[in-house]
Amino acid sequence: MKKENEKVETPLAIRAEEALKKAVAKAIAEHRLKGRAIAVWRDGKVTRVPADQIVVRDVKTRYSAA
Repeated sequence: MKKENEKVETPLAIRAEEALKKAVAKAIAEHRLKGRAIAVWRDGKVTRVPADQIVVRDVKTRYSAA
């Protein structure tokens, strides 16, 4: 049985995924700010997205272990 004061540590895989998502969001935001296009995979092809069309998503979602 778990005590009330015990913290459940988030698994490494989940922490790694959060870090990766934050890093990607930061890189995309930097491209937009500097006016650089990004390349994405869309409909089976590599497509360039101009900086003015880049949408930066908020990546503040936290995951917790069940």
